[in-house]
Amino acid sequence: MLFHPGSDTVPFDASLYYFVGVFDIYDREETKGKELACYNPNDSKDRETLITKYCLDPYKKLSYRHRYKLTQNLSIALNTQNFNFHSYFEDDPEKYSTMAWDETEIADPRGFFADIYRLANETWKDDLEKAGLEDQSTW
Repeated sequence: MLFHPGSDTVPFDASLYYFVGVFDIYDREETKGKELACYNPNDSKDRETLITKYCLDPYKKLSYRHRYKLTQNLSIALNTQNFNFHSYFEDDPEKYSTMAWDETEIADPRGFFADIYRLANETWKDDLEKAGLEDQSTW
């Protein structure tokens, strides 16, 4: 079983929220919120910067196996016709969550995740190839 980085007991949840959870600015509107407000998530250049700077393991905490599972789950979602990508940008007051841009401000949430997938495959190419050669059932 693949565990969360830094844990020997917490199973790794390869949720797509991993990629965009970094845009949660709850109680950090004056710091992180202002930093992210400089970007337009609908502009292709800004979007690419956001993804490479924030979404693709900026703190280098993920192993090649974690990266593989994340991209695998993202691929499944992208290949699911009516997958609700909007939901990953929704605020959730019960969980004290405020996204930098809500689901109404992202013109094409599926496209946003498709760009994440493309850039992850480029950036993590060696890691994904290495993990792809292993028997994932042994993780």
